[in-house]
Parts: sequence; structure tokens; C-alpha cells
Amino acid sequence: MKKIPDSPKVSLLQSTPVTTAIVPLQPQEEKIITDQERLVAQVERINRMAGELEAAILELKAIANTLNSQKCYPLIKPKPCMALSVPWVKQKSDQSFILTTRRVDLFRAEREAAQLAQQLRQQTKKRLASQRHRKNKDGVEAQTKGFFKKALVNKS
Repeated sequence: MKKIPDSPKVSLLQSTPVTTAIVPLQPQEEKIITDQERLVAQVERINRMAGELEAAILELKAIANTLNSQKCYPLIKPKPCMALSVPWVKQKSDQSFILTTRRVDLFRAEREAAQLAQQLRQQTKKRLASQRHRKNKDGVEAQTKGFFKKALVNKS
């Protein structure tokens, strides 16, 4: 058998200086979530998902409109009177929540575009009328000046 050499004897009672200490493992702080915080987080999640769903519906309509204009038959026919809605959570003044729906307006973009076009047409008409009025006024003044100039020249 192989003999193991004796190691120097160290007294367990002897204190040895420690230059570096081992940091004990600290349990990670667990985030304690209250029921109220969970409720608010769920409300935010539902409303965020409702916004995403609304955007997806509007994108579907835009894609269908593009395809409908390229084909001789429509793939999707949204009805103007058809009301679509997505779930929505509102908070009341007493801090309670109401689960309700929010209307998705499929034709809002078209209405806004038509309204903007109408406003631009009105602004253009006003600007053209103003320019015509200025030209007419300048023309009358030029004619009047010319008339008086001729009258003065003829008298001299």
C-alpha cells in the first residue's frame, strides 16, 4: 500500500487571518405582484391586443381593396352599414373597470380623405377668388390711372 505523507497539523482552534470573504448567496428579490397590479396589467394587455386586432382588420381591408382593384371580382365586400367592434376595458372614476367594446370604423380613412379633399377644394376656390378680385382691382386701378393720364395729357 501506498503511504500518504502526513500534512502539517493545523489546529482548528487557531484563527487564521482571512483576506477575502466569500459572499453568501442572496436569494433574488421576488417581485410581489398584488391582485390590483395583475388586474391593471391584464386590462392593459386586453386593450393592447384590441388595438392590434383593429390594426389587423384595417390592414385586411387595405389588402382586399388592393386585390379587389386588380381583379374583376371583389374578394371581400365590407358593407358600409356593418359595425365591427373589438373588446375594450374602460376604467371608471371610482377605479372600477368595465368590459365593453370599441367600434372599428372600416370607412374612417375614406371619410377623412373625402373631408380633406373638400377642405382643399374650398381653400383653392377662396384663393382663386381672392386672386381674381386682386387682379380685377388692379386692372380697374390701372385703367383708371390710364384714363386720368390721357385726360391730363389731352388738356395740356
